[in-house]
Amino acid sequence: MFKKAQIEVKVFTRFCMASPFRRKKAKEGVEDDKEIIEVVDEEQPEDNLENGLDNGEIQIEDLLESAKQVTHTCMDIRRGENVLIVCDPTTGEIGQALHQTATQRSERVLLIVMPKGRHHGEEPPAPVANLMRQQQIVIAPTRYSLTHTRAIRSALKEGARVATMPGLTNEMFIRGGMTADFDDIKKNLSNLTSVLRRKKLIHVKDSNGTDVEFEISWKEWKLDDNGICNRPRMITNLPAGKAFVMPKEGTMNGTIVIDGTWESTLLEEPLELTIENGIVIDIKGDSTAAHIRQQFGEAASRLRSRDREAVWTVAEFGFGMNPNARLTGHVLEDEKRQGTCYFSIGDNTSLGGTAAVGIHIPGVITKPSVWLDDSQLLDDGKFIQ
Repeated sequence: MFKKAQIEVKVFTRFCMASPFRRKKAKEGVEDDKEIIEVVDEEQPEDNLENGLDNGEIQIEDLLESAKQVTHTCMDIRRGENVLIVCDPTTGEIGQALHQTATQRSERVLLIVMPKGRHHGEEPPAPVANLMRQQQIVIAPTRYSLTHTRAIRSALKEGARVATMPGLTNEMFIRGGMTADFDDIKKNLSNLTSVLRRKKLIHVKDSNGTDVEFEISWKEWKLDDNGICNRPRMITNLPAGKAFVMPKEGTMNGTIVIDGTWESTLLEEPLELTIENGIVIDIKGDSTAAHIRQQFGEAASRLRSRDREAVWTVAEFGFGMNPNARLTGHVLEDEKRQGTCYFSIGDNTSLGGTAAVGIHIPGVITKPSVWLDDSQLLDDGKFIQ
């Protein structure tokens, strides 16, 4: 049975290469291999790693070197572990490179290509979600983030360790934040524990007009986004390097001015968000603001009427700790840039909140000043503690 399924995936998906992996009982796992084939065969990248590189200066060896850091150092893949690599047509070369280096550690590696999503936080197709639950390791370089999805939460619950890499380009994969010393980042994040301890009120300001306060539960700070993801139920976002927390629902009031990146757009003009009791009640800016209203309006239309306001929840706050990260217009890297901070709007359930809204989009402030109670942590984008 296993062998037959492997052959089908290889033949029908061309780009996907499957090695044996453990199946759960039918009611828990994938219902039909044909269903997987229909999903992944919808869109395909190039067959060969030598084709389709988006920059003539990027060599196959560069991709493989970065891939090896992910599979060998960050995820520490071990012999015999079940590994699933999920990519889409925009990240095909990265997926292939990860597959090649992962198979140096384990013979049980499956690479699958799913259709490109529409926005961050959108659920993957059901067959892909079912496969995720069967793995010990899930690596997801995709155009849009899978981090805040039920599929990832279910995989973590089943014991997987997960690395998501939304919006990653070939160039980002081999330069900038991905070149950082993740062991150093882990140490620096750990050193923040004493700074954050027992601080309950956060105040963020900047020269563009940001002035917002909110409460947090200090014990809920996430300080493990360091790129090292080597134990069950761990999750990291690569390139890594940030500290983040969920604002207490209903406590945030003030103004947030996003002047760096919104989603995957390097802003030409700032976006001004007015926050009342933890909800965005107004957004001003250029055409990007109109696009955001439309995007979140579409997400709200898929919810029950009583839940629609929750799409505008300020779901997450964090600041960057990666000294090699750059401001590039890709929020995956921008929010990790040392000295920046970010706010995410939308779904907060992965952090323990109640806004299950199926969309989660961050925006970056480039030079914030941040206070924890009466102690200042950042001054105009520079750490002072």
